[in-house]
Amino acid sequence: MQLARAAFAALAALMITFSPDHSAAIGMSVFSGWAIATGIVFLVSIWLVYRAGQRWPSVVLGILTMVAGMVGGVASLRTTVMFFVVVIAWALLTGTVETLAGARARRALRGSDDVQARGEARDALTVGIITILLGLALLFVPTQFALDYYIKDAGRSFTLTGITIGVGIYGAYAAIVAVYLAIAAFSPRTSPAASAAGDAFAESAPTSPDQGSAT
Repeated sequence: MQLARAAFAALAALMITFSPDHSAAIGMSVFSGWAIATGIVFLVSIWLVYRAGQRWPSVVLGILTMVAGMVGGVASLRTTVMFFVVVIAWALLTGTVETLAGARARRALRGSDDVQARGEARDALTVGIITILLGLALLFVPTQFALDYYIKDAGRSFTLTGITIGVGIYGAYAAIVAVYLAIAAFSPRTSPAASAAGDAFAESAPTSPDQGSAT
């Protein structure tokens, strides 16, 4: 699940980074595709990853993310104002849900030897906080901002707009989440009990043909 989320976030970050156009239409289209794909990951994980009683965060996150992605997929809504409205609302809502789910899981697992579950709770808490920060950062970007500047080496004038900054912030968020979740996905998480069982098995296993025959 973490690797799938990381892959889609990395794809969104690359599309934003290498696109010369950071308009609302591009930003909303990239966000829409990423949100729908990520929403599917959340919803599929309800049956493939989590047990009964642990599914509510994925249900809520999947629904909110899918709805945001579908709204962003409506061409007539791909405006500067709607980009900020949709992404900010999604970030604050899903960030709060994931943060609360991660915090609750960490409290419930305090003192537990389940390293994998504790790692998942920590990852949810971290990504949730980063998502809330995305929403708060976009709140401080004026939608009508425009700054004209001239680059002598290029020999032309450019305009830095609020939507350019907003789309860039979203791209940075996607890159950070992609790197964090990719590292988390490839980090080994074995519980102490499993490690102890593995060590005991290794100690009891024959180390040479002679030992095997004696056993």
